[in-house]
Amino acid sequence: MSTTKITVQAPIQADVQKVWDYYTKPEHMTQWNFAADDWHCPKAENDLRPGGKLKSRMEAKDGSFGFDFEATYDEVQEPKKISYTMGDGRQATTLFEGNGGNTNLTITFDAENQNPVEMQQQGWQAI
Repeated sequence: MSTTKITVQAPIQADVQKVWDYYTKPEHMTQWNFAADDWHCPKAENDLRPGGKLKSRMEAKDGSFGFDFEATYDEVQEPKKISYTMGDGRQATTLFEGNGGNTNLTITFDAENQNPVEMQQQGWQAI
């Protein structure tokens, strides 16, 4: 069975080390790890090493819905690359490509089969 891969990208006006830090440190993750203004990420834990776990809680601010996101790191190359396997077996890779004082962030992940590919791409892009 082949897996559909989805890629999202974001150009960021900050150097690669700052982007890495804001992307991986829990105190920063809780400030950006949600796709819409009516959601938030009240909790994040990150053991950033191969075999380490990423855990975050995403929920609607009104408490109507929420879910836990968990993954296990397969590869960590600071500040260039992170690969992990999600709890359902899907995989994702994040690349941090520095260019002077700017960074291009690229995430490629396996699509899940419950939501349309376009919806998944839009959700991950918004985050």
